[in-house]
Amino acid sequence: MTDTQVSEDFPRLADPFRRELLAHCYRMLGSVHDAEDLVQETYLRAWRAYDKFEGRSSMRTWLHRIATNTCLDALESRGKRPLPTGLGAPSADPAEDLEQSEVPWLEPVPDAMVGADGADPAAIVTSRESVRLAFIAVLQHLPPRQRAVLLLRDVLKWRAAEVAELMNTSTASVNSALQRARAQLGSARATEEGVAEPVTAEQRALLERYVTAFQDKDIQAIVELFTQDAVWEMPPFTSWYQGPEDIGRLISTWCPVAPGDLRLLPTAMNGQPAFATYARGEDGVFRPFNLMVLALAGARVSHVVAFFELSLFERFGLPGTVRGD
Repeated sequence: MTDTQVSEDFPRLADPFRRELLAHCYRMLGSVHDAEDLVQETYLRAWRAYDKFEGRSSMRTWLHRIATNTCLDALESRGKRPLPTGLGAPSADPAEDLEQSEVPWLEPVPDAMVGADGADPAAIVTSRESVRLAFIAVLQHLPPRQRAVLLLRDVLKWRAAEVAELMNTSTASVNSALQRARAQLGSARATEEGVAEPVTAEQRALLERYVTAFQDKDIQAIVELFTQDAVWEMPPFTSWYQGPEDIGRLISTWCPVAPGDLRLLPTAMNGQPAFATYARGEDGVFRPFNLMVLALAGARVSHVVAFFELSLFERFGLPGTVRGD
């Protein structure tokens, strides 16, 4: 195959899979930034090897094979990306000082970046379920090869023999790794409903009350939004909190805004409802404060991860400021 044929054929055939490759690399690494870099590396490796691609598998399978190996290579020099809930027990006192850590934290991902935004209705359920924060967080605690086996088998639906060929191991080893990974994932799948976005009038009303309560800084209304075992965590702060009363005390004590000084912009991340939150400065301008990703359980909020990495706003194409009216 000539260089001209490669340069003409490869982008046309490979580019349609870019978003699903990004989703795969994100699941493996837990970082949007790392995933974008590894997708680029995947395409570079694939372009260099394209003249050897004989079509014995589909282009999708071939690219995912390269992406998986690229991720496994990268994970040799990277540690896991946790959330605060993965580091220990909940904090006993919401009034205690908040401590930060510079560990590489798990990052959220916008639905539109990984194809979980409804653009492909046939894949919407699988896409949203497979990028939920609870799922990604547990994946980060699996050994890299076990993580890859679970994603290839349960998300991409590869046959055990195909995974064994990729991993250069036996089918029995693949099945054993899959069984261990599923056992560790079981608890996470049981604790949160697989609601990708609000689909009932009751849940839409809940999110409207959520916006109003936080913008008014109405602590009692905030407490009433949550389930009895609700969790609140906020990387890079290492502490996390459980139960509506502790969540209310935390916000009352540490949220440095007065009523009317927050604005919540609805968005969607990790197949879940989310809000980009902006705080009013002394000049009256509302600027980025945090990104809140919510999990819902019926008519209540069961889990909030509030990300305070403000660089995510620009990376995700969110406004740098919002109007106060």
